[in-house]
Amino acid sequence: MSVKQQLTGKVVSDKMDKTVVVAVERQVRHEVYGKSQRKTSTFVAHNEGNEAKAGDTVNIAETRPLSRRKRWVVTKVVTKAAV
Repeated sequence: MSVKQQLTGKVVSDKMDKTVVVAVERQVRHEVYGKSQRKTSTFVAHNEGNEAKAGDTVNIAETRPLSRRKRWVVTKVVTKAAV
């Protein structure tokens, strides 16, 4: 069995039950001009117990397909959002 990918990102939406949308930012260099730029990917992750809220920083890990778009699960809440 292969090693599952793990990412760290910020929760941008927690309006669904047991599900959050996590934005993961990464920096890449432009192929032609070499300028560093930020790219954002969003992932729908399973949030059992609804412990992660909008603004929190979380770790997510790859898992089997849980629904049509949900292939990630929240493993840990790293930091809570300021109230």
